[in-house]
Amino acid sequence: MISHCFVRLIMAHYDDLQISRVLTRRHIGALADFPLPDVLTNSIDELIAHSDIIVECTGDVFFGTEVIERAFEAGLPVVTVNAELQVTTGSYLAGRGLLTEAEGDQPGSLAALREDALQMGFQPLVYGNMKGYLNHNPTPEDMAYWAKRQGISIDQTTSFTDGTKVQIEQVVVGNGFGATISRRGLEGLASTDLNRSGNILGLIADGIGQPIVDYVVPNGYPAGGVFLVCRHDEIQAPAIEYFKLGTGPYYLLTRPFHLCSLEVGKTVRRVLAGGGVLLNNSVEPTLGVAAIAKREMKAGELISRGIGGFDVRGEAVQLASEIDHVPIGLLRNTVLKRAVEPGQLISFDDIEIQPSRVLDIIFQQRQRVIQQVEAATQADRLMQQACS
Repeated sequence: MISHCFVRLIMAHYDDLQISRVLTRRHIGALADFPLPDVLTNSIDELIAHSDIIVECTGDVFFGTEVIERAFEAGLPVVTVNAELQVTTGSYLAGRGLLTEAEGDQPGSLAALREDALQMGFQPLVYGNMKGYLNHNPTPEDMAYWAKRQGISIDQTTSFTDGTKVQIEQVVVGNGFGATISRRGLEGLASTDLNRSGNILGLIADGIGQPIVDYVVPNGYPAGGVFLVCRHDEIQAPAIEYFKLGTGPYYLLTRPFHLCSLEVGKTVRRVLAGGGVLLNNSVEPTLGVAAIAKREMKAGELISRGIGGFDVRGEAVQLASEIDHVPIGLLRNTVLKRAVEPGQLISFDDIEIQPSRVLDIIFQQRQRVIQQVEAATQADRLMQQACS
């Protein structure tokens, strides 16, 4: 859906841009409904040879990583609509080329709202997502019904419903902008008044002493947008109150929509004009998304897919606190070595993992976290010795 809509947008409304090639893994003859069939290719080499910039929207961590590495070898920048990839291999990739999330999905929309806020002098405390519905363990029958009704895949519908998607999106935002989480899995406030919920989250962030990422589940007002809870200079308080944002100290800025593929072109133009990265997972992430068991599973059972499956869901974690967690984006046809219980965090000791480029990247990133934790622990010991 993303690629079809994006191609139609560029064809109709971007006279300065041209779609030169579209990479697909499907048989080209089976894509008669594609809006620009003559540019379809199954060759990464052909895609790269005819491109100045790559827009990656596969939704696939493994194939997306392969394509982006090839693009960086050729010196091409990449705009992505794939938060799942960003949170899994994006930090490694961000150190090797220009990789940026696009406007359109909630992370890019939050990044754009943040840029506006900073230019007005606001200091973000909370990066918020509005989630319309949450069920941690939906049934396959319900997901099949809603997938058909909404015209998207069952795995997409499931990842949206069970909360995995919002956890992934908020972790990317947190890593990109140096924010943290208040607890594993985020607060996820049930909300009937966004101003009140924003104040609560602002207080939590102030208590931590660091900006946070989180989300609300609205009841009585529309979901689908993003918001910031900010502070501003006290001297500006009378003016901000006059501008109808309240008395402070917390000010709520909202963007009540995100239009997915219709906004990606803005980020493409940004990069081509030298505007740089809007958002990525940073080269020094502090947050990840762990796989959490949805059901009781026995040794020998197969987890066919992590994101969007019926065996596990994702929860935001602090990397330093959960070093042994399995990133949910890594799970694909993975066999359990031992039984797990509902709600259990899946560790590397629990699974038989297949070799892959993604696994290599994750272990490399994991080793960096281990070294950072060991260095911090050693520094604490030296400080204690010096004070004793």
